[in-house]
This record gives sequence, structure tokens and C-alpha cells, in this order.
Amino acid sequence: MLGLKLPTDPRWVNIVEKNIHEILTDHAFCEQKAASTAISLIIRYPEESELVKAMTDLAQEELSHFQMVHQLILERGWVLGRERKDEYVRDLQKFFPKGGSRIDQLVHQLLYAALIEARSCERFRLLSESIADQALQKFYRKLMISEAHHYSLFLKLARQYGKNEKTVNEKWKALLEYESQLMTKRGKKETIHG
Repeated sequence: MLGLKLPTDPRWVNIVEKNIHEILTDHAFCEQKAASTAISLIIRYPEESELVKAMTDLAQEELSHFQMVHQLILERGWVLGRERKDEYVRDLQKFFPKGGSRIDQLVHQLLYAALIEARSCERFRLLSESIADQALQKFYRKLMISEAHHYSLFLKLARQYGKNEKTVNEKWKALLEYESQLMTKRGKKETIHG
């Protein structure tokens, strides 16, 4: 369903289990960045009413996910910690050339967001199936479903705003191939995309 070309090695969960605090901190900031992305789309494209509505709902949901992850951190006696740079997202954003029309930029940003959500969904599925902590299994199962909806939403919007659905689908396919190359170096850190 997600279209990912290279699945995460299941042993990634073993890395995560050695530092739950780190994965939760990274996850919290992923949720915060997702809310920020939704807000930035509202600011950049206020004339696109359907996009504004969808991103308003998404920003609220992502912020509520941040709050849930933060609560898990507090319940375990930890503090949030400092923001981590997401090298995966940085590297992913190198795929599409800078510039182009506003609509091209929007479509590219929506495709990036769809892929980030798809990879998060896939990682949450692994955690929901394999992590020893039962509470985290349930938590990640619930969030996996949300991430799948977000992935679908971003992909639908990219196809809607793109000039030509065939062109958008070709860009999506090429981005998936590029991401699979990035993933050959990932799965070695206790981060959502690491």
C-alpha cells in the first residue's frame, strides 16, 4: 500500500529498544515538525481553501500526537531533550530541483510529506508488532493508522494540485526510487527515520 521500495530491516527495533528515551524524543520532534509543515503550507498557499482546511486539521492532529508522545516521556520520568536534525528529511529534500512554479513547489512539498508519512507509518508498524514494551506496541499501532491516513491525504493533494496526474505519479515513482537509495544507509539509529 505505501509503495516503499526498500523495507526497514526488522532489526532496527532492537536498536530502538536499547534507547527508548531517544526514539520518543525524536518522535516528538517529528510530530512537531509535521505540525509546522502543515502550518507553513497554510501560510504559503492561503488561496487554496481545500488545502488550508486539510492542513488546519492535520496541524491540530500532529500537535495532539506531539502532546501524547511528550506525555509518554514525562510518565517515564524523562524530559523532552533538544531537537534532533532529521538527516533523512534533509537528504530527501535534495531530490527535486529548487525553483519552478508555485504549484510545482507545492506538489513537491506534498510528495515529500507523503513519503515521510509513509516511512513513519512503516516504522510505526514495525514497532507495533515487535517492540517488547506492550504499552508502546498499542501506542504505535494507533499512530500507524494515523500516519497511513496522512500519507494518503498528501498523495491525494499532490495529484489534485499537480497539472497532470500522470506527471505527478512519475515524480512520485522517481522519489520512491531515490528514497530507497537513501534507506540503504538507514536503520542503524534509534530515530524514526534513522
